[in-house]
Amino acid sequence: MKKKTKAATFFMIFIMMYLLLPLVVTIIYSLFQKWTDIVPEQFSLESYMIILQDKEFLLCIVRTLAACVIPIGITVCIILLAMFVTTVYFPSLDKYVQIICMIPYTIQGVILSVSILTAYIRAGSVLGNRLVMLFGAYSVIIMPYIYQGIKNGMSAINVKVLTEAAEMLGAARMYAFFRIIVPNIFSSIIVSALLATGIIFGDYVLVRNLTGTSFQNMQIYLYQTMKSDSTKASAVFVIIMLITCLITAVTLYLKNKEREK
Repeated sequence: MKKKTKAATFFMIFIMMYLLLPLVVTIIYSLFQKWTDIVPEQFSLESYMIILQDKEFLLCIVRTLAACVIPIGITVCIILLAMFVTTVYFPSLDKYVQIICMIPYTIQGVILSVSILTAYIRAGSVLGNRLVMLFGAYSVIIMPYIYQGIKNGMSAINVKVLTEAAEMLGAARMYAFFRIIVPNIFSSIIVSALLATGIIFGDYVLVRNLTGTSFQNMQIYLYQTMKSDSTKASAVFVIIMLITCLITAVTLYLKNKEREK
């Protein structure tokens, strides 16, 4: 038994080292100005100082965070309302809602962006705005992940019993759903929102095709930096990873705090 435990521990350590190796090498590369031999040379933090003093990069961070918060908020509200209607009033429609929410799995970013441009670029309304199209596209591509997270959370609790108990105490169905059911699946919403954040953070195709260079996010900034300075590009990648880890840590903290309550 001990041999199996040691073998499993060794295997997990090997997998972790294999997965972290590219990140470690990128960090080392970003801290040295020259790496043409086995050992890197000329340690320097100049790349980080230049990036953190660049106002355009700071604006890219703000734009990327806005591109995460707005579509995730919209999608969560839509999915929760759809789940409320199908769970409380029309349970037979749940399978159709699931099919609709899973469709974006099969849509590639290039196809989605071209389709949106073809349909709305000449529209004389707010739908023709490129930012609106971008946030709408993000809301579509993250829909399967948000739906599956909320669905898993609702499957873990007895929604029907909790709703009936709240009604027996005089609560309306909508009140029971949003004040009793939703808080009980809050951790599932947080996890699915975190997954959606990772997808939006890594997007380049949609934002490049729909907005061009008018809405420069962190991935476009990284791509443009790679053309001029590989060391600076490595530093940008490390900062993106740190921001992602920070968002993950805050999200997990809120999830654990909610669980404690």
